[in-house]
Amino acid sequence: MDEPTVELGRWDGTWAEDDPFAGLKADVAAYGHLDPLETLRGLSEACGVPTGALARYVLARWASGGNEAVLELGVSGVDHLARAIDEAEAAGTDAARLRAYEVVREIVAWLRAAPE
Repeated sequence: MDEPTVELGRWDGTWAEDDPFAGLKADVAAYGHLDPLETLRGLSEACGVPTGALARYVLARWASGGNEAVLELGVSGVDHLARAIDEAEAAGTDAARLRAYEVVREIVAWLRAAPE
């Protein structure tokens, strides 16, 4: 069976201010400047599991975590949700609250996405 391969490239794209995935895109751009393999190489050396197997584990566990993904939302994700709600409440309009609802709805839909 052929194993999938993926290039771990950096991405510094642009996005519209009202893009429902703006938070994700900002995180992708920010975290793209780190070398995730540095940690995995060290773990590989310590435990004897190949780096590629660890990378596959991390990706599979995170991407298919279902409800566990809520725990992986992290500080930036929680901040993104809170910011959307705070901005809506500060504006005090139904339109602003609807925009916040859309942000929250998109994130919840992403968290609930089941693996195929």
